[in-house]
Amino acid sequence: MRYNRLGGTDVDVSLLALGTMTWGEQNSEAEAHSQLDFALARGINFIDAAEMYPVPPRAETQGRTEAYIGSWLQARPGVRDRIVLATKVAGPARTEARPAHIRGGHARLDRANIEAALHDSLKRLRTDYVDLYQLHWPDRTTNYFGESGYRHVEGEASVPIAATLQALGDLVAAGKIRHVGLSNETPWGVHEFLHQAEKAGLPRVVSIQNPYNLLNRSFEIGLAEFAIREKVGLLAYSPLAFGVLTGKYLNGQRPPGARVTRWERFGRYKGEIAEAATAAYVDIARRHGIRPAQLALAYVNSRPFLTSNIIGATSLAQLEENIGSLDVTLTAEVLAEIEAVQWRYTNPCP
Repeated sequence: MRYNRLGGTDVDVSLLALGTMTWGEQNSEAEAHSQLDFALARGINFIDAAEMYPVPPRAETQGRTEAYIGSWLQARPGVRDRIVLATKVAGPARTEARPAHIRGGHARLDRANIEAALHDSLKRLRTDYVDLYQLHWPDRTTNYFGESGYRHVEGEASVPIAATLQALGDLVAAGKIRHVGLSNETPWGVHEFLHQAEKAGLPRVVSIQNPYNLLNRSFEIGLAEFAIREKVGLLAYSPLAFGVLTGKYLNGQRPPGARVTRWERFGRYKGEIAEAATAAYVDIARRHGIRPAQLALAYVNSRPFLTSNIIGATSLAQLEENIGSLDVTLTAEVLAEIEAVQWRYTNPCP
């Protein structure tokens, strides 16, 4: 396993992080524990969760993912000090796609909501602190979760970033969180968080968790430079594009039990151009004797702005294959072929 420094902190995180959003929906508690044990034994020390998980988000299952991590920690004394535990606070439900059941539909990134969310997360996780507390999505209206155009809402009532940071700063001072991160943020948002932190002596964000994969390299436009110059490294989610980049959905295939098969909401990586690009990437992998999933993950692993690549799996076999991407080094020839596909099908699924 390789490790990277988390922003400007003294915390080292594994290049691969264990994503958990299927736990409590597609995976049972026992399966979650098995994945945690398997990952830890192979050097993964970074675990990423959210108060909203599992997905799809439902009131009946909300919080199960954190609860499964908590029961795992309780059953394994001493393990808490060996892992870097991250979770997230939900933002407001401004659209139908956002979960309206969290805190009665009044979730915001203000002091009351952040304190309530963290209190409940710590209770479910059975720990006194989290190492990285992330804002799951912005409080303001902006383009994230696949929205490619910015729609400005004049006069919108949103929680000021300075107020959000002040609430987080007090929780850092109280020892309940160690570091602060962003998720689904834009270049303007990252700049404003850094500006307000410097201006008021508030916690500086150390990471940004955004989607990044061969079908969606939009992070490279604006955010990659921030990640490197300001040490706000990428925690890449959906590196396999909901599993699409494994090739298992090509030619109309719909494997039983797979996420895209089960739920229509996971349509971000569908479409004619996405299918063509995926087929091209799978072809590159197969011609060079690489598993398609490992090619996709190895590409993300190799990016200079990456802090950690968040892999998720519903089986130990998938998890083992994903971890195996660490052993794959993409040659100059393979990288050139990948760039040729990106040129032909530029970011088909932003």
